[in-house]
Amino acid sequence: MATVELRFSALPEHVRTARLVAAAVARKAGVDEAVLDEVRLAVGEACTRAVGLHQSSGVTAPVRVALIEDEKQFSIEVGDEAPRAAPGDRAPGARLDGDDAEGEDEMGLAVISGLVDDVEVTAGESGGIIRMRWPTTPAALLP
Repeated sequence: MATVELRFSALPEHVRTARLVAAAVARKAGVDEAVLDEVRLAVGEACTRAVGLHQSSGVTAPVRVALIEDEKQFSIEVGDEAPRAAPGDRAPGARLDGDDAEGEDEMGLAVISGLVDDVEVTAGESGGIIRMRWPTTPAALLP
């Protein structure tokens, strides 16, 4: 198992570099060429989301991106350190000042879910991680 780890300041201009590195490592890992645009877009969306969460929360820690090559899959983990409450921690219909940001966050997650079949999102008081996975072996062709 090979892993490449990136850490970058929570600035939008660094997202492009993360996308380029992710696509290059995915290609090397054996992700299908037809899927590389989806990898690039999903990583860009996840990193943009992490940068936004850091900036809106005043977090100065870097955004973390782990690119993990396994025997039959390629995984990307984008981590942030922006604290947030677990879903359901507030009363239904309650409004917070961050409702607009929360809507943008949900939209970003919807985009990622549309691009990646295997995605897992965790979040809590110490931040969150988006895990995305793609197969590295071609699917069997049907006759």
